[in-house]
Amino acid sequence: MKGKIEMASREWRKLDEQVRRTIADHQDVIPVRLSSLAQALGIRVKGATLPPGISGELRPSDMGFVIKVNRHDPSKRQRFTVAHEIAHFLLHREEIGQGISDDVLYRSDLSDRREQEANRLAADILMPDAKVEEQAEDAREMGVGDLALDLADRFNVSEGAMRIKLGVA
Repeated sequence: MKGKIEMASREWRKLDEQVRRTIADHQDVIPVRLSSLAQALGIRVKGATLPPGISGELRPSDMGFVIKVNRHDPSKRQRFTVAHEIAHFLLHREEIGQGISDDVLYRSDLSDRREQEANRLAADILMPDAKVEEQAEDAREMGVGDLALDLADRFNVSEGAMRIKLGVA
């Protein structure tokens, strides 16, 4: 492996310790259990047919918050979308108002900085450092040819996301 694993983001480090523990409780296996994490945070996740170009939405509801993810997107994209919307919930809850919709490039009415923060935290949620290191060691012992591709499959994330995590993008 040429690069080194990107360590947890500043967004991860800014989270309350109890929130980090709640997330960690759902990172015990890979791929990370996103639906149960969302539930533990009081967020419902629903598959939906969203307008063209929209990957996900986060909106307040009578019973907390709901994430709608575009059911027509590939599984790996849906997983990142859910993690991205969870990140908005954790980082930007006061700015959500009546809700936000993220397009296929994870842009919304929030600033680009807020979108980048949500992307970094989503990556931390989906690809926890310790699990990436553990699985990378396992893959190396097995003689895997393309580490990023193998780990992307293990974590059910895109190859691009994993390459960024491994520092080989």
